[in-house]
Amino acid sequence: MASLRDGLSTAIATRRLFVLLPFAMIFGLAAYAQLPFEPLPQALIGVALALCVAVAMVWRFRALPVVALLGAFWAGFCLLPIHSALFGTQMLAFPAYGEFEARVDEIISANAEERRIVVSGPVPMGTTRPVAITKARLLVPAEPALELGDTISGRFRLAPVPGPVLPGGYDGQFHSYFSGIGAYGSVIGDFTLVTPASGFDASRMIESLRFSIGARIDAVLDGDTAAIGRAMVMGDQSALSDETRDILAESGLAHIYSISGLHLSIVAGGVFWLLRLGLASVPALGTRLPVKKLAAIGGLVAAAGYLMLAGGPANVPALRSTIMLALIFGAVLAGRRALTMRNVAFAALAIILIDPASIFRPSFQLSFAAVVGLIGYFELPRRPVKGQSGWLLRMGSTVWVTALTSFIAGLATLLFSAYHFQQTAPLGVIGNVLVLPVVSLVIMPFAVISVLLMPFGIEGAAVSVMGWGIDRMVGGGVLVAGWSEGLTGNPLLTPVAILIGVAALAWFAFVGNWWRMLGPVVALPLILLLGLDQRPDILVADTTQAVALRGAEGVGLVTGRAGSFAVEVWSQHYQETIGEGLAEARCDSIACVATTPEFSIAVIKSAAAFAEDCPTHDLVISRIRVPTTCTVAQYIDAAALRTGGVHWLRWDETAGQFEIRTAVPNTTRPWRVLPR
Repeated sequence: MASLRDGLSTAIATRRLFVLLPFAMIFGLAAYAQLPFEPLPQALIGVALALCVAVAMVWRFRALPVVALLGAFWAGFCLLPIHSALFGTQMLAFPAYGEFEARVDEIISANAEERRIVVSGPVPMGTTRPVAITKARLLVPAEPALELGDTISGRFRLAPVPGPVLPGGYDGQFHSYFSGIGAYGSVIGDFTLVTPASGFDASRMIESLRFSIGARIDAVLDGDTAAIGRAMVMGDQSALSDETRDILAESGLAHIYSISGLHLSIVAGGVFWLLRLGLASVPALGTRLPVKKLAAIGGLVAAAGYLMLAGGPANVPALRSTIMLALIFGAVLAGRRALTMRNVAFAALAIILIDPASIFRPSFQLSFAAVVGLIGYFELPRRPVKGQSGWLLRMGSTVWVTALTSFIAGLATLLFSAYHFQQTAPLGVIGNVLVLPVVSLVIMPFAVISVLLMPFGIEGAAVSVMGWGIDRMVGGGVLVAGWSEGLTGNPLLTPVAILIGVAALAWFAFVGNWWRMLGPVVALPLILLLGLDQRPDILVADTTQAVALRGAEGVGLVTGRAGSFAVEVWSQHYQETIGEGLAEARCDSIACVATTPEFSIAVIKSAAAFAEDCPTHDLVISRIRVPTTCTVAQYIDAAALRTGGVHWLRWDETAGQFEIRTAVPNTTRPWRVLPR
């Protein structure tokens, strides 16, 4: 215990409490998001002023760090309301159809058949009614060609942004609201380019360059090889097939096609190394110029350029990695130590301030956890490593470091991967050891070379070599995924598990000696005790007829269509096939009834079924109004589905009724689409 006290004392004495500030802000953001109501601005300002007074009063006392952490928590709590006032938008509440003109703000993805774009300022034409939204995300035809700033017109079909399809699932309304997007839609006819963009626009130039690079890759490569090449060079993952995504996820290689720290480190680090080597090789320059600092500037420029190709600040993993590299190269320029937990905290604080909603996305959580885990491990005291002599020993050392790095990053991100994707990659270390040399020595170097050769039109050979490396990488993924068959787990976790994981990560980042491992060790039993979720007995969709029930032979549909969006999401989340037909169910023209040994339910289609089914079942599900004469113990009707969205139900034997959760806990927050 003495070493634990020494570790805590050292951390406090060295002002390591700073690294806890982003964690405190994350907890503040999470607390705000879980509120059942929107807090008053006066209350937010009042608490903030009280904390400022408290900081002033304890400025020279030992209580200052505690008050500072409380201030960081409250700053996080207030960030989303501030961003709501600055960037929040009106959300479309009901479908809209008609002729509109709009400006193209962003081209999210494009292929030979269609494009996903973001438009702003939709103006109704003719007799079309106006819509009270600022931006919309549209699916449009592949022709005519578009650039940022173009004005388009056509017949639009706009719909409200859908809410989560499961309790605790991805909340499209929340993220769209803070991105300024108030509706989803498509162009259903008369699509026309009205006015091409004019004048100088740096964003338009970068966007055109990105998709031009993607087109040049598509001209040489085919299928998923081209899709992965586009993803790794310019951040467009839209063409990647689900089959390949699953293979790479099962083999622990999904991080490779998402531009993040690995890719930016290879590109920026490679430029840094080459510039330093080249300048140092010329005696007249090496002795007169600050070679290392000039190389650092070159690496920083390379990282910034790659960030722009990857989609700019909207690509959170790439932005976080670029900020981290900027801090590293900045430390080189200042003559300071580069890889420290304080730099991780600086990068996290910058991301949180720029885009606080990103902390709820898996990309931020996975990248943040991986970096904290890696730097935390390599900060631990250890014996100095002697230089390796001989190429065989150096190669073995490289393989060992690759395996160790992959293992640490995998452990650090395991909880977050299990929560968001309900999937783990038990042989991910083997997969990374097999393919990372190909990524580092073939794919990324030739990706950079191909981009540099594109202005001269001679990139074909370099792109082909990059494609060969991608095929080897996918082949390695297929091999490891085959070995992993039957080993991948299917954990179901609650948001409480994530909060426990973040707290364990905060302890790991704060304590500087081996006692930092106490956080993850304590977190494991807490997660097993408090963080495991249960599978539902019934799922009820809000916008379709789908009602899924767990029977003796698995999960099947009482009503609805297999393969619909909601059913597919349910199936992927619970890793269970949900098919049509169920042995426990029988249907007629007015209702469907399902009976299990524990309970029975009725899905009513016509009001004529209420008299017979209400007294005889434990639950009635109806998309029409349930009459007051219905004597059933529990029911879900149209009003409940409009306000609560998808319903999750599990039979509670002790209570003799269903535990019910709704995907939309309330409609009082500004990002919620109020039912009409």
